[in-house]
This record gives sequence, C-alpha cells and structure tokens, in this order.
Amino acid sequence: MAQELALRTPSQSFWAIRLGWLAVVLTALLYCGVRLHDGAALQTNLLSLLPATEADAIAEKAVDTLATSLGDRTVFLVSSRDAMHAKAAAMQLGAQLTRSAAFRNVIAELPPFDASQITRFYQPYRFSLLSAADRAALDNGSTALPALLAHRLYAPVETGLSAPLADDPFGWLSHWLADLPLATTRLELEDNFLIAHSSDASGDTTSVLVTTTLAASAYDAQIQADVRTAVAQAEQSLARTFPDVTLLRTGAVFYASAARSASEQELHRIGIVSTLGIALLMLWVFRSPRFLLLGFVSTGIGIVFALAATLLVFGKLHLLTLVFGASLIGEAVDYSIQYFVSHLGADAGQDARQSARVVRPALLVALTTSLLGYAILVGVPFPALRQIACFAIAGIGAAFLSVVSLLPALLVNAPRQPHRSYRRAARWLGGWQAALSRRGAWLCLALIAAAAVPGWLRLTSDDDIHLLIQRDPELARQEAIVRKAVGVENTTQFFVVKGDSAEQVLQRAEALQRKLEAPIAGAPLKGVQSVAQFVPSARQQSEDRARLARRVFADPQALRATLTDAGFRADVAAGYLNAFESAASDPLTVEAWLAKPWSQPYRHLWLGQVANGTAAPVFAAIVVPTGATAAQLPALAALADANAGIRFVDKPASVARLFATYRVDSGWWLAGALTLILVLFCVRYGLAAGVRVTLPVICAVGITFAVYGYAGIPLNLFHWLALMLVLGVGANYAVFLREGCARDHADIGGVWVGVLLSAATTLLSFGLLGTSAMPVLRSFGMTLALGIVIAVALAPLGMPLSRHRSS
Repeated sequence: MAQELALRTPSQSFWAIRLGWLAVVLTALLYCGVRLHDGAALQTNLLSLLPATEADAIAEKAVDTLATSLGDRTVFLVSSRDAMHAKAAAMQLGAQLTRSAAFRNVIAELPPFDASQITRFYQPYRFSLLSAADRAALDNGSTALPALLAHRLYAPVETGLSAPLADDPFGWLSHWLADLPLATTRLELEDNFLIAHSSDASGDTTSVLVTTTLAASAYDAQIQADVRTAVAQAEQSLARTFPDVTLLRTGAVFYASAARSASEQELHRIGIVSTLGIALLMLWVFRSPRFLLLGFVSTGIGIVFALAATLLVFGKLHLLTLVFGASLIGEAVDYSIQYFVSHLGADAGQDARQSARVVRPALLVALTTSLLGYAILVGVPFPALRQIACFAIAGIGAAFLSVVSLLPALLVNAPRQPHRSYRRAARWLGGWQAALSRRGAWLCLALIAAAAVPGWLRLTSDDDIHLLIQRDPELARQEAIVRKAVGVENTTQFFVVKGDSAEQVLQRAEALQRKLEAPIAGAPLKGVQSVAQFVPSARQQSEDRARLARRVFADPQALRATLTDAGFRADVAAGYLNAFESAASDPLTVEAWLAKPWSQPYRHLWLGQVANGTAAPVFAAIVVPTGATAAQLPALAALADANAGIRFVDKPASVARLFATYRVDSGWWLAGALTLILVLFCVRYGLAAGVRVTLPVICAVGITFAVYGYAGIPLNLFHWLALMLVLGVGANYAVFLREGCARDHADIGGVWVGVLLSAATTLLSFGLLGTSAMPVLRSFGMTLALGIVIAVALAPLGMPLSRHRSS
C-alpha cells in the first residue's frame, strides 16, 4: 500500500501543480479580459508619458487644464478657389458630422449673435472700466474734458464693440471694450461663416472654419473610432459633391488615433515576427513541437501576468508598454530554453524535476541581474518607463516561476535529444574560448579599449522632448496649414498666477500684464491673454471710479455744461450724471463673467480655487503670452517670481531639463549597477572569476558608447536606460556558461547552444524595436541589439579555463 501511495504521489503532485497554475492563469486572463474588452484601459494620451516636471502642483494642474480645454476640440478647414463651394461644402460637412455620435456639437455656420450683449454686460460697470490710455489721459492735468469729448465725437467711425454715445459720451467704455482679446485671429465673419482668405500665384483661396467638440475624451477608443468613421464618410461625400474642395483637420483626437493605430501595427508586427522567428529557431534546435509549445506556455504566462500586474498597479496600460511587451517574448523565453538544453543534455536517468533543480541556480542569478536592470527604471519619474519596468518585472518573474515549477510537471516522458547534436557546438565554443584566452586576445581587447576612448570623447547628448513623443508628420503638416490660415500659434509657455483670494490673483495678473505689454528682450509680444483683461481687480475698478469721480464728476455743473455745449441734449447729460451716481457699488466679478456663454473660449484662463494640500484656500489663473520667440523665453522666465505667486511654465523645456538631469544621474546608476553585479558575481564565483564573468557586459557597455560616439549619434536618457537592460540581460550569457561548466555531467555544447538561442531570440525581439517609429523604442532597440551582440560574443571569457566538457 505504501509503495502504491509512493507511486501515485508524484503524479498527484504534478496534477496539483498543473491545476494550480491553470487556476491562477485563468484568473489573470479573466481580469485582463474584463479590463481590456472595451479598450478603455488602453491609454493613447501622449502627455501621459511625461513626468510631473513642475515643482508646483498648481502649475501641473494648469498644464492639465490647458491640455483638457484644447484636447476635446477639433478644427476642420474647408478650402476652395470658389468661395461659394467652400461655404456650401462647410455646411455639408457640418451636417454630416452632426449626425455622428462622436461630436457633442458642431459649428459650421455661426448662429446669429448679438455682439451688443457683451456691451450690455459691461455697461453697468462702465464707470469702473478704463483703458490704460484713458487713465494716462485723465491723469494728465493738461488734458481738458472738452478735448476728450471732441476726440470721441469727431473720431472716425469705430468698428467692433462700442457703447451707445448717450451712455458713453467720452468713449471710455468703448476704448476698454476694444482692448478685449476677442479678435485674435485672421478670421473674418462673412455670411455667418468664419472665413480666412489667402492668395498665391495661382489665385485666391477661401477657407471656411468648422469647429467641433467631442462627446467624450479624445483618448477614448470608441470616440476615436467614431471620429474616423464620420470624417472618412464626410470626405467621400465632399469628394463626390465638391471635387475642388480640400479638407484639412487638426485636434488631439487625430493624433491619439494615429498613435493608437501606429502602436497597434508595431505591436502586431513585432509580436508576430518575433513569435514566428523564435518558433522556427526553437524547432530547429530542439526538433520537437512539444518543446516549442512548452516554451511559449511559460512565455505566455509571463505576458498574461505582466498585463494583469500593470493594469492592477497603474489602472491603465499605455500602448507604448504593449509594444515594448511584445519584445519581452524574446527575453521571457530564455529561462525555458536554458531549462530545455539542461534537461536534454543530462544523463538519461535524470528526470524533469532533477533538471529543474540543477539549472535553478543559474536561472536565479540570471533573474537577479535582469530584475536589477528593470528595477532601476522604477525609480525614474516617467510614467511610461515605470509601466515598462512593472510589465517586465512581473512578466520575467512569472516566466521564471513557471519554468522551475510548471514545466517539470509538463515535461514528463518528453523525448530526449542525443548528446552528439551538441558536440559541434562544443567544439566551436572550445575554439572560441581558446582564442579569447590567448594573450593576443587580451591585447586585442586592450587595443579596442584604447580605440574606444576617442569615441567616448566624441559623445554628445540630446534631451529634446520629441524623443518621447513622435507626432504623425501628415497631421503635423495639416495642423501647420490650419494654424497659419487661422492665425493662431501653438504656444506651450504660460504663467501661473496664484493668490490667497481671487482679488489677489487678479491684482498680480494685472501687474504681470503691464510687464508683458512692454518690450521683452527688445521686441514686443504679439499679445497677452489674461482673465484680468475681462475682469479687472476690484482695486483697479475702485481706482478707476475714483479717478472719474475726481477728474470728471467732481463738478457736475461743469460736466453738464461741457456735454450740452458739445451738442448733447439736457436730458441726455442729466441721465449720464445720474447713471454715475446710481451705478452699482459692487465690482464686476469673475463669477459673473464666467456665467456668460461668450466667456467659454477663455474660461481655461481661470483655474479658480484649487486644492493645494493645505487648509488655506489658493486661487490661480493662467496668463498666456502669444507670439514669444525662443530668444524671449529667458526674459519671460525672469519675470516670474515664485515668492509673489507667479510661476513661468515651459513644459518642453522642463521635460528637457529633467531628461538632462536623469541622463547624468543614469551614468551613476549604471556604474552602481555594474558594481552590484560585480560584487554578486565575486561572492558566487570568487574574485578573479567574478571579474571575468562581469567583463563581457562591461565591454558591451563601453563598446556601445564608442560606436555611438564615432557614429555621431547623440545620447539621450533612453540610450542610458537601455544600457541598464543590456547590463541585466547581457550578463546572463556569461552566467549561463559559467554555471553550465560548474554542473556535473552537463553538456557544455548544449549550454552554448542555449546561450546562442537565448541571444538570438532576444535580438529578434528587442532588435525589432530598433525599427520602431517611436524614438524612445528605437533608442531602446538599437542599444539593446548592439550591446547583446557584444555581450554574447565575449561571454566565453567568464568560463573557467580548466573545465571544458564536450561529450
């Protein structure tokens, strides 16, 4: 009975392991399926890749507010040589887009708008609203009221917003209204359409603006699909009806959709090509579909756990992480490859469990070095890189666990490969190790190191934000044309103004605006957008009212005489005087302005009360300088005063500075990681052997730097971080060889085949990243491919000189 129980125990144990893994994997698959079924967990927002570069949380909120206010808008430009065709096509486009569920509203033909409603809103506060020029004129004691009145009466007819003459005889409200930043584009209102006219050698072109607001976020997968469908159908319809019309578009939804499409294409290409390539290599080496299937079982488990862990930790999964994850297949399969070659090269009496125990120390050392490389990425404050690190750590860890526990349970009674299939590989390895062990080889390495020094000295750096974000070139071309036609610039620099109250924010914004209206770095800006232009501070309103009371209304009889002498009726003059006396004493407020529909395009300028992590309330607003050149940016930054609650935000420059900081720090991280690995290897193998095992990956890092220097390729943060992975992955090859030599009865030829196969699969996966359109992935792929080739070529340096078994 005891013997029967003993015979059944291994089988029962195997089935327990299989069923346990099956349950865990099904749970992870179910979780991933629930999270990914509607695409909501997939993130395509390129800005989400960027770290929080601003030390001030309110400045980061301002960045998000601007991005959100602009992200849900799309702009179409319908152009034709025939003005009537352009307008009719714009109407047709608007009607078609309106029928789509992707858009909350579509504006092609503007509804009738009574501009006088703006005047009527400000008219009760007209005695508290003075332009800078009118303040200067009133403060100038030599300027007489009759002269100011005559200038208003005999000036050319005013266009734009203006108050009735009876309510604004001196034109002060009209002057203030004229300074509002409402007409900041090249567009003209024509037949209720917003029109842009342009001319070239071939004639005149009329362009009609059509604007839309999305029904949901631009990064929602369903919205992107609906927008693509609606725009494609509209383009086909326009092509049939108006073949002379061209349609251009811009908006975050188009960039997000293009990024999603490009990422999915790369995901499929890298995943399919690497999977097929790895499958062919494994079939060629192991000559058995069973080993291929088991290898992909462990790899698939790693990918499933990586997806589940990333979704669990971050909530969302960026497509950049998915594309990188497709290349992780080549690294995750390494553990199963090493296990297979160990088992197939062992004596016939060694079962699958014994093979797992024999190879486990080598796999543990390799796992430690790989996890060390990825763990460093966790400390980098880039959301995308943290996701990649989490994905890789979870995936590699799960693949390792499945190899050492699940595969032995599935590898029962697997066919063995004859030892002679590894003998040729053993002879090649012996010859290559002998060549590397000669004095001439060490001299050659010394010469290579000497030749690398000039390459290191030629190294340069590039910390441009576009290394992380690559925009679709066709969409960028269309956006440039639309912006040129409309006359709107794409600015990423602005000021954040903070205060303890709304009043303090408005006062500080006014002070900043006065500075921005003066020449900056020797040249004026094109303009300024600030909420204080629409709503002056209560202090400024009070001062303007006091100025009028002192300068104009102090002598009512004289003012009445001035008005009647200029031709105003007595009742009009009396009404103007009574209006000043009965004018509301309460100042104009931001809340009253925000309540008006026509304030909507400018509401992003007011952040209002924001959370600051303290009990005291904090209010904030945005001031946008327009038309600033690169030469003016330092001067604009110098205007900011953190103590006075004004901060200059330049997101691209902030990211570039952070890139540079972490690029420099990554050099120290790399040196520290090398030191840790060297210590780890010295502890396990001894001092001399530890140095020899570490030397291949050190050479891989050094030679890669030299190649980049000679090739004139500037280094960025992602090259350095890729070298961390070279360190983690490349060190494994020397470890596998060293551990293989240390095992009794191990076939070193099989170990070498496993190392070459592991390197080939990793190169196949990560090397494909070098062809990616995403600069960050391309940097990763190029660096990893070059470093791994060098590391595997020099891996035999770590083998013991006195041990070499080829049979």
